[in-house]
Amino acid sequence: MPDVVGIRFKQCGKIYNFEANGINAKPGMRVVVDSEMGLSLGIVVKAEHKIERSKQQLKKVLRTATVQDLETDRNNRSLEDEASAFCRKKVKSHNLFMKVVGTEVTLDRKRLIFYFTADGRIDFRELVRDLASKFKTRIEMRQIGVRDEVKRIGGIGCCGKEVCCKVFLTSFEPISIRMAKKQELVLNPGKLSGICGRLMCCLGYEIEQPAREPVKDAVVSVESKDETLILEEGSAEETMGEAESSVEKYQAETASSLRDIPQPPDEVKTFQEKAQPPQTLRGPEKTKPAKAQEKTDMLKRKDRGKPFNKRKKFWKKKKR
Repeated sequence: MPDVVGIRFKQCGKIYNFEANGINAKPGMRVVVDSEMGLSLGIVVKAEHKIERSKQQLKKVLRTATVQDLETDRNNRSLEDEASAFCRKKVKSHNLFMKVVGTEVTLDRKRLIFYFTADGRIDFRELVRDLASKFKTRIEMRQIGVRDEVKRIGGIGCCGKEVCCKVFLTSFEPISIRMAKKQELVLNPGKLSGICGRLMCCLGYEIEQPAREPVKDAVVSVESKDETLILEEGSAEETMGEAESSVEKYQAETASSLRDIPQPPDEVKTFQEKAQPPQTLRGPEKTKPAKAQEKTDMLKRKDRGKPFNKRKKFWKKKKR
């Protein structure tokens, strides 16, 4: 069980676990970590604690942030502003239907990440070439949604306060119109939507969300011809036994329900049999003699390719 600390890179961002690596990192301290994007500067949010070993290998905390690291981070802010302005200029020159939302630079300046919004897929290969030739580093373009856009930029909601996703929300929960119906609110899209155009996150604050219980052992699915049963709790053996018994019970209930269906009386059966039209059995088709069949085939071959009024069949019909 390794010792880990919880680190956050953005305001109201997700908390990621990093291996402490023998560094006494306390909440509020700024540390340099080796993240997936490269060297990054983060703030310790959760103190040192132990977790169970995960399948993925955890990244490590390299050191506490020095004065030089903080100075480099301040210089990176000016580089981000310059990169955003240059990228917007190139987007206009290439006539791309996209909106550049923000830019991030790693602490070692080995990666430059641009966040943008667009309605569909964008071919930005020429744009990436221009950015790479300008900044001489690795360029990444990441498309985000409108909710993430508001979370990065911020704004004032209809309540007069700053939007929740910028202040304290770390993740977006699913919001539905049923939540507004339960609170007996006026179902007006203009009043229920936030500045992002989606339903406001605060609609779910007064709704009790069902607690998600973790799966203890395994998820076992038992398939039958009628339906599929999925059970999530208990050990694998108990779950399999319960699933098999439930399938048998379901099959027994369906069989009994079919037996309980009232059958029509004999009078109705006889009436139905009489109402059905009699089926006529067709006998074997009469086949022409072999010589007559050969004669007709020969005439067809002779008439093939001639105009319709020159064929013998046509004149025979006309005489009749």
